[in-house]
Amino acid sequence: MKKIVSYFLVCVLLLTICFTGCKKEDTVQIEGTKINLSDNEIIVDGEKITNDIEKAVYSADDIVFYLAGQDFTYGEGEENEGHEQSEADLHTVVHITKPGRYVLSGKLSAGQVAVDLGEDAETNPDAVVTLILNDVDITCSVAPAIIFYNVYECGSTDEETATKDVDTSKAGANVIIADGTTNNIEGSHVAKIYKSYELSEDGTEVVDSKKLHKYDAAFYSKKSMNVSGGEKGDGILRITADNEGLDSELHLTINGGNISIISGNDGINTNEDNVSVTTINGGLLNILVTGSTGEGDGIDSNGWLVINGGSVNCCACAVSGDAGIDSDKGIYINGGSVMASGNMLDRIAGGDQTYAVFTFDSKQSGDSTYTLKWSDGTEIDEYKPINDFTYLLVAGDYLTEGEYSLWNGDSVISVATMKQGSGQMPRPEFSEDMTMPEEMENPENIGERPEKPDDFEPPKDMENMIPPENMGERPEMPENMTPPDGLMGGKNPMNGNIISENLSSTFTITKGGNQFYCVTTTEE
Repeated sequence: MKKIVSYFLVCVLLLTICFTGCKKEDTVQIEGTKINLSDNEIIVDGEKITNDIEKAVYSADDIVFYLAGQDFTYGEGEENEGHEQSEADLHTVVHITKPGRYVLSGKLSAGQVAVDLGEDAETNPDAVVTLILNDVDITCSVAPAIIFYNVYECGSTDEETATKDVDTSKAGANVIIADGTTNNIEGSHVAKIYKSYELSEDGTEVVDSKKLHKYDAAFYSKKSMNVSGGEKGDGILRITADNEGLDSELHLTINGGNISIISGNDGINTNEDNVSVTTINGGLLNILVTGSTGEGDGIDSNGWLVINGGSVNCCACAVSGDAGIDSDKGIYINGGSVMASGNMLDRIAGGDQTYAVFTFDSKQSGDSTYTLKWSDGTEIDEYKPINDFTYLLVAGDYLTEGEYSLWNGDSVISVATMKQGSGQMPRPEFSEDMTMPEEMENPENIGERPEKPDDFEPPKDMENMIPPENMGERPEMPENMTPPDGLMGGKNPMNGNIISENLSSTFTITKGGNQFYCVTTTEE
């Protein structure tokens, strides 16, 4: 069988290799307004950019950012999220104000591309902008490097009609990664700035507020967004973010391209609660959360996450309880391949693709190689999560029914099968020599709730309720009660130990969802 290499090392290589000595042959003319970025001079369709706001493309020094040194009535930013005016003034904003296709190339070491077609654009199906990334390099230290403010919104924020099945083909925000190109987007974020606020009675804190600005990611859209590759799909987009990486305030659909994200918090976030859908239809997606903010999922959808195709590799923050892939309304894996590692497992709600979840008894060290083999020793796939993790989820067509083994380096991992979809180990059988105290064998009123007296009234003041002196103490086990081997004293399957009879060097994968518990530590 052909060995499949899907481990995450490719992400690091893509993000660290310096592409030098290679000049792209521009044999294919890309349709659209050409914007050639430069720190010295920005050229639009052969002419120098102006500050004329009537133009489809103009420049200005008006970047939106979180100003340092403000009091608590300004916004919710921490001290390290503020920036001096002098730093912001170094940035040039390239404004796009008309529908159309715009081809971005060149380098802007302090700037931003901002798309804003006006407040009426949200309901105008013609208010559509496509940004074609054609060997472009943009760095912004105070805000997102690319942001869509106002374009057509193809979706709805109505929770009652929300569904995981959305069509974003008519979205107003579109990004195409041109074939044969390498594009680098490095950006920051804007903490919440108040439009208005209401103070507490003593005037010491904000108790209610309305948002003026809040943009969490280096690449950000306030409307639904599509990201696609070219015909070959070999164009590269590399996003580096101090906070989140690639965000949409409603829906995000990834159709193709080679996308690598290194982020301090969530790699991808779609943030309309109970509505947003992150859909992955194709391409190669690698996400590494550095944990510089102390947390972060690989992909975090506040609604649904639907994976229909492509290759998805996500490593969550190593030091927090976050997941490689996370969704509030449900994760559906219908196709493609997935490797997701983290310290939390979010339930897979459904989908057609077979998957396996490996839950480890202790945190695993990042950069270790895990090899999936057939029971006869034939290698099938390798996984190499970058960050430390406890849960490893893998999915793909290569997971067919059969007997497998999982290896860490040269050592086989002891595995026990968990109840499918439950997250629990099989309940151990009680030993035949276990005895039950007489008072517990046949309690007459077991399960019955006593009647509430007719004149019963709950105490008006809870402080008047005096708890028993021994409240909270664990009762002693009767002397004649003997627990079965493994239930007490250190073989609890969910706290890092496991009943030895359930462990095996091989395990069976069946079609659909599979969950396994992996023991990598040995009790002395």
